[in-house]
Amino acid sequence: MSLCQKQLMLIYQFLQAADSMGHRDIQWISGIRAFIVDNAPTHQQEDANAWAGVILGIGSVLGYLSGYVNLPKIMPFFGNTQFKVLSVITCIALGGTVFISCVFITERDPRHDGPPPTEELGVIAFFKQIYRSARRLSPQIRKVCEVQFFNWIGWFPFLFYITTYIGQLHVNPIFRAHPDMPPKEVDENWEAATRVGSFALLIFAITSFSSNMILPFLVVPTYRAPPLKPTTSFHSSTSLHRSGNHHSTPSGTPLPMSASMTSFFPPPPDEATHSRLTRLLSLVQIPWLTLRRAWLLSHLLFALCMALTFFITTPLAGTILAGVVGVSWALSLWAPFALISAEISKRDATARKTGGVNDDQAGVVLGLHNVAISAPQILATLVSSAIFRIAQKPRGEAGDDSVGWVLRFGGVAALVAAYMTSRLREESTDGEKGKENGMRERQGSETV
Repeated sequence: MSLCQKQLMLIYQFLQAADSMGHRDIQWISGIRAFIVDNAPTHQQEDANAWAGVILGIGSVLGYLSGYVNLPKIMPFFGNTQFKVLSVITCIALGGTVFISCVFITERDPRHDGPPPTEELGVIAFFKQIYRSARRLSPQIRKVCEVQFFNWIGWFPFLFYITTYIGQLHVNPIFRAHPDMPPKEVDENWEAATRVGSFALLIFAITSFSSNMILPFLVVPTYRAPPLKPTTSFHSSTSLHRSGNHHSTPSGTPLPMSASMTSFFPPPPDEATHSRLTRLLSLVQIPWLTLRRAWLLSHLLFALCMALTFFITTPLAGTILAGVVGVSWALSLWAPFALISAEISKRDATARKTGGVNDDQAGVVLGLHNVAISAPQILATLVSSAIFRIAQKPRGEAGDDSVGWVLRFGGVAALVAAYMTSRLREESTDGEKGKENGMRERQGSETV
């Protein structure tokens, strides 16, 4: 994929992320992620999805800021209410992103793959195809979907109710001091509490964005770029730098680097400078921290934070908690999509080399993954409703901890997701095997 295509894809995802304007549902991401699967090779899937997480983080920050400020005062020509202005901005951004994607994103011509297989038409045939595709999912993709099912049982309560939870912490001392407060004053206090909760979500988005910027430097890339013939020209050095291929670096380079790590810097003018930069940035990588392990740790961090709700009593502590959870959110927007996209890309590349046909298209697989994300919403909603029915207190009464119990239920689901993540297959760059493979590849390129 060319640099222009990468930039346009990032612009597209940035504007789509800004469309959310604080919206907490990411089911629309599947179609956008399909662009990454179709345009980036296997060794760039982690990098592309990491950058997508960064752009989504920027969009989230802009979205929460838009919900926090008084938009009718800033943009009165778009409407006289907050919702009207947000709706107009969303329509403009959505139309612009669709236009950009249609005009500038270049896709591979499917006619090069031969005639498509003949299929039945109709609703029944559609569901049959979905069932067959689900049965044909590779073990790795199936396990990722299983992890996502429990992962999102935990995330839906947090994303929907964290504002209410922190708002309740804000009004608790007020309601204790004034137990017989009139309904009008109760509404006014809850309006102020909602702004406190919105600020916590802004901190959550900023932490998530920062994590998406830092984590690619720390995580060891799963796939390596294919070896290129060594050359001393400046353009070849730039190409090696951009693709993340470091096989021509000295054998002392501790770990392979991803394209994300070097794309922050301009191409070095010579190979020696490039080698020094590679060594310097490789020092920040954690040798044992693969993407799978980072995702597993994010589940455990989320579960720990939900358990800490037993001890949190102030809005400030709740805001700090939301900020810490932003680290887990960053990995939830990166790891599963990167793992699935890399698996799909790898299978597509193998099918093209062997002349075969990959029946599981990217859109179908990502659609099934989307089902694994959206289906838990039903279960999480039912359980949350039951908890509210049992534990919720009347409005205006202090000490309502029903939302806290909903969040703790999500923490239990995160523990199950952590166990399911531990069952995922680790790729060849894991541990000593990855180091040995990298050493053999470097020695082979030096011999050539």
